[in-house]
Amino acid sequence: MISATSSAVINLRSPPAQRELIDRAARLQGKSRTDFMLEASREKAEQVLLDQTLFTVNAKQYKAFVALMDAPLSGNAALKRLLAKRAPWEK
Repeated sequence: MISATSSAVINLRSPPAQRELIDRAARLQGKSRTDFMLEASREKAEQVLLDQTLFTVNAKQYKAFVALMDAPLSGNAALKRLLAKRAPWEK
């Protein structure tokens, strides 16, 4: 078992372009590559674990939820503009 004051080594290999992308983002946040990658990995791990949360609803709540999910989307010009833009890392 690792104590709170010690650390474990994690080795990763990545293509140079991916490493440059990570380094660029880390610099923008004023972080080291290690700190940036650990924070991003921790956030993703928390997200995956939180996605496993089970919500229970009664029949009426479920019917309302399904109705919302099945309803057609209304027009959203701002969302269309956003989705039409290229991501900064795709430039």
